[in-house]
Amino acid sequence: MTPRWEGAPARWGPNTGHPNEAARNRIVYRQLATALGYAAARYASGRLLDIGCGTKPWRDVFAPHVQEHVGIDHEQTLHGLERVDVISDAYDIPLPDAGADAILLTEVLEHLERPADALAECRRLLRPGGHLIATTPFSWPLHEEPRDFFRYSPYGLRQLAGEAGLEVVELRALSGAWTTIALHFSSALQRHRRRAAPVVDAVCVAAQRAAFAWERWDRQESLSWNHLLVARPSTSS
Repeated sequence: MTPRWEGAPARWGPNTGHPNEAARNRIVYRQLATALGYAAARYASGRLLDIGCGTKPWRDVFAPHVQEHVGIDHEQTLHGLERVDVISDAYDIPLPDAGADAILLTEVLEHLERPADALAECRRLLRPGGHLIATTPFSWPLHEEPRDFFRYSPYGLRQLAGEAGLEVVELRALSGAWTTIALHFSSALQRHRRRAAPVVDAVCVAAQRAAFAWERWDRQESLSWNHLLVARPSTSS
């Protein structure tokens, strides 16, 4: 049965267990889990290369759909090397051409100074018919500085993919404007957390839950905080 995704979780649900989940970003990981669960069921198979894998936080989402999950990350990653299988940058990965059935590139593109080269490397690694599954922010505060270089509109993602020889299969907003506003509001409150953490956390979660509920009626995707890109090697390249 083809999985359905209307762009938002059906319900608020429990915490996802992602190591970065906190009150300030709780809705983020519900939306990412929904999007990646949809993409995993529809597009992941065989050998998955997880570029910029960190601690492989989405391993359990992809495990039912793939036979091998290969983690790739650079030596100076902030997340440690315990779950990394191949130590490499994103531009010259020491793996054979067309050896991957799927590539995961989640919350990585904004940290790459040469995103076009990274997508070209994904094109080299993917077998014909394989899929790149990527998420990356469009409106988000600075993070992991100084390695925080870009933000991507859907048009920018489509342009980059095409230049790399990838054909866009799906390109979807993870949220509407209300979620984005709630997340920026939550981020701005963090400077007050030292003095009143329980109050700040409660206000952040309340704002995000309100945005979650309101976007079921008014989803303005022109200001999504993030997008899901699914692409495959172009047959014309």
